[in-house]
Amino acid sequence: MGAAYLLLLALILFILAYIFYGRFISRRLGVDNSRPTPSHTMTDGVDYVPAKAPILFGHHFASIAGAAPIIGPITAAVFGWVPVFLWIIFGAILIGGVHDFSSIISSIRHEGKSIGEIIEEHVGRKGKQLFLVFSWSTLVLVVAVFAIVVAKTFVSVPASATASILFLLLALLFGVAIYRFHIHIGVATLIGVTLLFTCVYLGILFPIHLPMNVWIYFLLAYIFIASVTPVWILLQPRDYLNSFLLYALILGAVLGIFIGNPKVHLVAYSAFHADLGYLFPILFVTVACGAISGFHSLVGSGTTAKQLDKESDARIIGYGGMLTEGLLAVVALTAAAVLMHSKYSAFLSKTGGGPITLFSTSVGNFMAALGIPQHVGVTFAALAVSAFALTSLDTATRLSRYAFQEFFENHQAEKQSILAKNRFIGTTFSVFFGGLLALSGQWKAIWPIFGAANQLLAALALLAVSVWLAQLGKKNAFTRYPMIFMFAVTITALINLIIKNILTKDYLLAFMAVMLLLVAVILAVQAFSKMRSMHNKLNTQTAEAK
Repeated sequence: MGAAYLLLLALILFILAYIFYGRFISRRLGVDNSRPTPSHTMTDGVDYVPAKAPILFGHHFASIAGAAPIIGPITAAVFGWVPVFLWIIFGAILIGGVHDFSSIISSIRHEGKSIGEIIEEHVGRKGKQLFLVFSWSTLVLVVAVFAIVVAKTFVSVPASATASILFLLLALLFGVAIYRFHIHIGVATLIGVTLLFTCVYLGILFPIHLPMNVWIYFLLAYIFIASVTPVWILLQPRDYLNSFLLYALILGAVLGIFIGNPKVHLVAYSAFHADLGYLFPILFVTVACGAISGFHSLVGSGTTAKQLDKESDARIIGYGGMLTEGLLAVVALTAAAVLMHSKYSAFLSKTGGGPITLFSTSVGNFMAALGIPQHVGVTFAALAVSAFALTSLDTATRLSRYAFQEFFENHQAEKQSILAKNRFIGTTFSVFFGGLLALSGQWKAIWPIFGAANQLLAALALLAVSVWLAQLGKKNAFTRYPMIFMFAVTITALINLIIKNILTKDYLLAFMAVMLLLVAVILAVQAFSKMRSMHNKLNTQTAEAK
């Protein structure tokens, strides 16, 4: 079978889902442009800044689409390409897109605060604190892991280091041009994108060679600055411009697949049990961002909700952004599926370069069908992936700062603690512990449970939205059933992880998995109890009315 047919089917299903299911979700959430968003009612010039939909889409998409939607599908393809393809399609449409869209809307209805704030209002303060501790810990892990990923990329592909530094300077100029000199976004984008690809070219000409630890310190300094400076100066314009790299990458790969139509060689289905573990739940945890990711809810209810210009923009940014990431995941899966099993296994071996190398090599081959030299396509793909790993890094830092500050907020107090108000303190704690973890190498021991932690975040976000909708007396089946499924996946994965690590005597990982499981169970029990209470109250009121 030709890979082009696989990609065409994904495109058709995603377009139909956006038109019809996206409209259905909008009605269920009560999207209403007459409601002013927090970016207008709470504008502060730092975090709450109204952004035009194209700019915010670029920021949001660049933040959520790091290396994970590439690594996940390629790694999970060990089960065969069919189960991975089906999970990406139906997961993105029915679960991931709903999760991202509803997280943004629920956040803007709560002053642009995080999912933790929603949990506090509808479940209780203890629930919020549990969620925020878990969120902050997970985000610190993200900071550590992506600092390592980006630093390693800078060492192995020095051109990406030069290009990334030039991107930062370009972003500063772009932000000032848009928000201070009020240059038309179309003109600024044309100039900005031209300069963006010039940066890529200059990076190839003038690569910077530095040791890995030097790059880690550089990245820690950068993410500190990116977290505390106004969002319009650096984070938003950098993400917006960087998104064009990913658009170009996706477009080049998609056109190359359609024109070249390479054959699918990887087995459609291998077995229910593979080296990764059992298909359920490991497949659903491994694919992660390609179908659903809890990190997206932190982005949506963290930076995106604070910049949303009007409620209807949430559909294209939240639901459309997830479907676009689903398309990237399908491209990544295709990159693996066109390989023979022996070559696929060789890439994933300890000496084979891993999923990113596999992806870059295949995309280079796809682009060759467009007349682009294969080595140029491979280099460009590697540069684009490294740029988005850096985007995930700085966004995670800002989100961890939000989680830190919200933990210390007390709505009953007349005066808020300095820990709740000062953005420098929260950023310092997040960068310090993330950097400590990155430099010590301990992140490797924790990485195996990151997939489960990420999907647990997704289940908790869907749980918070479901309770909120129930509180409003609205139908929530479209969030409640995905939430139940994600809890089943996460709890099963954590139980497997606990057993596995006890058997291998890795008691630290086993302990962390137990802690995650306890958080999930406690919050689930509290939330379901709240929903049951609200349901009973509604039935009583209905009976009395009759």
